[in-house]
Amino acid sequence: MHLLRRCLGWLLRPLHRYWVVHTTVADPWESASTFLIGPDRFGLGSRKPFSWYFEGQSTVVVRDVESICDWLAGCQYIHDIELFREPDYWQHPLTFEQLRRGDCEDHALWAWRKILELGFPAEFYVGQWRHDGGASGFHAWVVFQKDGRTFLLEPVIKDPLRAVRLLDEVRGNYVPHYSVDASFRMCARAGLLIQWREEELARRAAARRGQAA
Repeated sequence: MHLLRRCLGWLLRPLHRYWVVHTTVADPWESASTFLIGPDRFGLGSRKPFSWYFEGQSTVVVRDVESICDWLAGCQYIHDIELFREPDYWQHPLTFEQLRRGDCEDHALWAWRKILELGFPAEFYVGQWRHDGGASGFHAWVVFQKDGRTFLLEPVIKDPLRAVRLLDEVRGNYVPHYSVDASFRMCARAGLLIQWREEELARRAAARRGQAA
């Protein structure tokens, strides 16, 4: 499967470069594709099937989403390079329960699992978080439904009162790339096109500078 993706990518690269520059993205949250998407697309540290993160028995009892946020507030945010000496490492949620230290995807994977344990539909997302018009780089978060409304849980905010917001209130601050739901169905989001366009425009600008030098 990995070799097939590489071959297709090589063959379609010129078309891809033209397409990403000339395609308009109306809503970054829209589903774009489910074709040939595996866990490795979610990040360098995503090396396991998503079902793996649900193996084993959790030792943390939660009663509601608020108690999930309370528990996460007591965890320490730390970069993988400091904790594991690796640029990107995705912990199993039970390991995260023991260490209570990790970065955004460790917090988000644990929160996703616990929200699903409560019986609420939920999806795990990766992409970019934008602040004041700028991108912060890679990020992970959870979107879930409760009482007929859709919420976003920001897993690394240490104030439980601010960790959960209505999605419509904050969706403009996030650019999703990929998501996975409770059935482990993986989906590329239209926000990925924004990243590809920015990368392609940067590549073209660098090429022009090189030609001018």
